[in-house]
Amino acid sequence: MRPDPESLEQRGPVDVSFGSHPSILETRSVPWPDEAACAAWAAALASRPAIRDACIELDGPLGAGKTTFVRHLLRALGVTGRIKSPTYAVVEPYALPGLAISHFDFYRFDDPREWEDAGFRELFANPGLKLLEWPEKARAMLPPPDLRLEITPQDDASRRVLAQAFSARGVALLR
Repeated sequence: MRPDPESLEQRGPVDVSFGSHPSILETRSVPWPDEAACAAWAAALASRPAIRDACIELDGPLGAGKTTFVRHLLRALGVTGRIKSPTYAVVEPYALPGLAISHFDFYRFDDPREWEDAGFRELFANPGLKLLEWPEKARAMLPPPDLRLEITPQDDASRRVLAQAFSARGVALLR
């Protein structure tokens, strides 16, 4: 259950480390032997119509390649110019004709009250692609994802990616 923003002050700190998500509908293992494979998978994902309103969680340790994947995906969608990590800003918006994109990085997210103050409720209520790094830091505030990518760096610099679909949109992205 999401905390009521009106009562956050009265209830004190809210644990945002645990949230509930729907059942996994489909799981795929996606090999990324190198960055070119990451870019190719991002380009394939960008070509699917379901990407336009998807909510995609990116899980993995520091240096796993979450932001690198986002950069490849945004380039494949047509974003030009600098694509930077939203680590300090928490969100970086991008606009393409007919497509709003919000790239979130919750690494430094500490206080659920920031959610309301920053206007995230409105961003998530509007159509568009949402890309979420470090979603576990804001799990209680987030809507269920369509797709979760768990990126695990390997000793040989490749990445093992577990892609999990939580909705029909997520399944469409995996196909």
